[in-house]
Amino acid sequence: MRNEEPKRDDPLSEKSFTFALRIVKLNNYLRKKHKEYILSKQVLRSGTSIGALIAEGKYAQSKADFLNKLMIALKEASETEYWIRLLFNAGYIDEKMFASLDRDIDELLRLLIASTKTVKHS
Repeated sequence: MRNEEPKRDDPLSEKSFTFALRIVKLNNYLRKKHKEYILSKQVLRSGTSIGALIAEGKYAQSKADFLNKLMIALKEASETEYWIRLLFNAGYIDEKMFASLDRDIDELLRLLIASTKTVKHS
């Protein structure tokens, strides 16, 4: 089995990979502790797809294709932010967990916005 993490010189890939791992653990927590299967599946899908889209974009066929992957990752990050807020307000995660996840998704959103602007203007 190959155990590979993103290269340390790629902050967006590294951050999205680490975030995806947190989301997998969040999904497990929600299922085990709260027996919650619907919202946990939603946040799992959107939260892990961010990094997958970024990874896919590295082999894009064109600048437009690369930008498209980043834009979809940005939309998935925005959706994930929504699910995290909903989980907090519904009482599934506490304030400490929410603050930590919210800080991470905010950082990912900022990185994605900056990356899409850079690609658009290059």
